Amino acid sequence: MDRLVSMQAFTRVVDMGSFARAADSLDLPKATLTRLIQNLETHLGVKLLHRTTRRISVTSDGAAYYERCVRILADVDEAEQSLTRHNNSPKGTLSVDTTSALARLVLIPNLNDFFVAYPELKIELTINGKPIDLLQEGVDVVLRVGTVDETMVARRIGQLKLAFYASPIYLNRFGTPHELADLAQHRAVNFLSNRTGRELPWPLARGREHSEILLPSAISTNDGDVYLESALAGHGLARLSRAMAEPYLASGRLVEVMTDWQTEALPISAMYPQNRHLSAKVRVFVNWIADVFGRHPHFGAAPQQGAVTQLAA
Repeated sequence: MDRLVSMQAFTRVVDMGSFARAADSLDLPKATLTRLIQNLETHLGVKLLHRTTRRISVTSDGAAYYERCVRILADVDEAEQSLTRHNNSPKGTLSVDTTSALARLVLIPNLNDFFVAYPELKIELTINGKPIDLLQEGVDVVLRVGTVDETMVARRIGQLKLAFYASPIYLNRFGTPHELADLAQHRAVNFLSNRTGRELPWPLARGREHSEILLPSAISTNDGDVYLESALAGHGLARLSRAMAEPYLASGRLVEVMTDWQTEALPISAMYPQNRHLSAKVRVFVNWIADVFGRHPHFGAAPQQGAVTQLAA
């Protein structure tokens, strides 16, 4: 019995909560994975998992063994990755989850540089605006705007700079707002929080004046592309990223409004599980994407005092 393979199989089943998903992620037949776990339990003389037709749970012995396995596998991975880092050529598949806007505006246009630097890495890119369980989904890194997930390690890599916009279609019907009082006569395209499902209010500031408003809306959505298209179609005022609005300002399809009023920027973070050793492929990707965002005219974040600029090699 290959103990390391069996340990990897066991920890993957625990992480993913399913023999079928664990087998798929390891590219093994489910029967082979089941046999590995059974042989491991026989070798150890303890039951590691409770299995029913509906769910899998870890026994008390299994939980203790899982924590040991995680540390052992991390040490083995570190030993192997040290050679990979020496050759500066991490290999394999990196699973990245982000939003469609960040993928389209930042990630895709710059990926050629990444592949030139790391030719033996493949990226699996998924689009999902909602919080996800990285271990269950088999995702290595997520890029998100806004509140970070406290169960993960989060590194701030940029900021989403926002302003208020409307289409000429809308402004011709309802007029152009300039002051807070003007907004009483207007409606918005509202964005739905992926965490709460509720419409998000707009924070506004002008000097020492601060306010937060939630306008009535004819449409609300949790998708960035739908949000933009709704604004372009004249369904209401919108709080958009400057990067997303820029080409439509140039073409005249959007107009910036409430220009005296500022709205706070939202943090953009790269996140990965905290109970896993930082692999070389995750490390190089996070450092690379942080540099890409840092140099971007719309997404670059002001340097933070004491911030770590590189993940440890």
